Amino acid sequence: MRVNIRWKLMGSYLLLTLLLAGTIYAYLSTNLERQMIAGIRDNLTSELRLAKFSVVQDNPDLHNDAPALAAAIGRKIRARVTIITAAGVVVGDSEVKPSRLPELENHLHRPEVQDALKTGTGSSIRYSTTLQTPMIYVAMPLAERGGDAGFLRLALPLTAVDKARQSLHAALFAALSLAFLVSLILSYALSNMTSRTLRTMTAAAARIGRGAFDSRIPVTTKDELGELATVMNDMSARISGQLERISAEKSRLDTILRGMGEGLMVADTRGVVTLTNPAFRTLFALKEEVEGRPLIELTRHPALHEGFRKVVGSGNEQLEEITLRLPEEKTIMTHWVPLLDNGTVQGVVAVFHDISDHKRLEKIRRDFVANVSHELRTPVTIIKGYAETLLSGGLSENPERATRFIEIIYSHSERLAHLIGDLLTLSEIESGDLGMERHPLALDGIVRRVVTLLEPKAQQKGIAVSCTIPSQLPQVLGDRGRLEQVVVNLLDNAIKYTPEGGSVGISVADEGEMVRVSVTDSGIGIPEKDLSRIFERFYRVDAARSRDQGGTGLGLSIVKHIVQIHGGTISVSSVHGSGSTFSFTLQKTRG
Repeated sequence: MRVNIRWKLMGSYLLLTLLLAGTIYAYLSTNLERQMIAGIRDNLTSELRLAKFSVVQDNPDLHNDAPALAAAIGRKIRARVTIITAAGVVVGDSEVKPSRLPELENHLHRPEVQDALKTGTGSSIRYSTTLQTPMIYVAMPLAERGGDAGFLRLALPLTAVDKARQSLHAALFAALSLAFLVSLILSYALSNMTSRTLRTMTAAAARIGRGAFDSRIPVTTKDELGELATVMNDMSARISGQLERISAEKSRLDTILRGMGEGLMVADTRGVVTLTNPAFRTLFALKEEVEGRPLIELTRHPALHEGFRKVVGSGNEQLEEITLRLPEEKTIMTHWVPLLDNGTVQGVVAVFHDISDHKRLEKIRRDFVANVSHELRTPVTIIKGYAETLLSGGLSENPERATRFIEIIYSHSERLAHLIGDLLTLSEIESGDLGMERHPLALDGIVRRVVTLLEPKAQQKGIAVSCTIPSQLPQVLGDRGRLEQVVVNLLDNAIKYTPEGGSVGISVADEGEMVRVSVTDSGIGIPEKDLSRIFERFYRVDAARSRDQGGTGLGLSIVKHIVQIHGGTISVSSVHGSGSTFSFTLQKTRG
């Protein structure tokens, strides 16, 4: 049970008061009783001398006059008077009848008689068997030279002393009780005054413990409590300052960790995670709390745990590239750094950098270089071969064949020009240098213009081209030239890959905030495995046929980028052998 310090102080004051009161009570009781007995003894001694003088003056016959003389003296001094012979025989006693005197014991060896025999005066306190009560005795020889003439003894019962003692004890008890009551009041007041500062300090310390570091203890005294209050105030101010600095540092650290694109993890030597940042949880697709959990519970990738064990075992930094499935495959560059304390590994800091995009871009770059090289090599080789043939005499030997060779050279140079133009356009799009002026446009006019432009090509293959445009079509926001390029590319591809006698349709539909343009053909279609890659650069479903048709493999990639720059999306649906539908959306103008 918790005891308040005020009650402890009050209890200590009361205990001290009780100890002092008990000591005073015992001291006064013993000394006053001793002084009372000493006073009674002195009085009896004085009365004994007077009685002795009276007995000696009267010169009685101890054997005959002693009983009457003892009784007479006893009535005068109101004390028990005993006359004893030199042989110790009691010959007179004021409290004993003469007839019973022979029954009394010999008193020669009584303490007071022996002392009187030796020193001239003797006294003792003891229980009287005759009167059956405690008595104080004082004895003196009747003769000046010793006990030859006998002894005279006076005695008083101690009942008066007992009564006086009881009265004294009662007075002392009352006085001490009053003193205790006063001490109780004073100790309560003093303990309350003494503990008030301590209670104030305790309350302030409790507030500080709960985080209220702006609390201050009033310094009202210049003693140790005042010094303690000053020290606690200084301590609170320092703690407040330290916490503010720690909080600021933590806030900066949290901001840095949240802003890091790389995943960060700190773990102890047992593999228990102690700190992570949002990028780490996003990278490993962790939604629940991760701090305090073992790393093996968060991810079970062997390469990750092997790297952790190597750093803990060796105490050296480690940089490695690992491939994880999270759930899709990702390539991650991991940097492991040991936390060392006096050369001992206390934990591990790991930084995870997702380089999947870099790897993918590197692969795209390699593929792009390979594709460009392949696309350029074929027409360049053809042009070089025919040019060499013409230079070696082909112009003069067979003019008709030379003309055909020149036409082939011209065709492939045109193909090179288209390829280079598409590459430049794609480069401008990806670098953000493609100049576009977006204005409100009537999309139906663009669509009809493109249909009119490509209709002769469709008629050459006997392909029917249909156009479906609603009468109340809202305007879109875009660049006219680039949107015509998109529609031309999609419609040209539809006509190109549709067999003779087929059909191609282009439709425009209003879909809420967007306008959708769809180009549908009844051509050869696209296999399902190729649909996800149809918009990649240089990707062809049938490379040989595409080259025969004069395609560069960049048209759909350019279309995709132009649509995305306009804030729209592009998609394709197809059934192999049954035709395809390419659709893209554009934003309406607002207001």
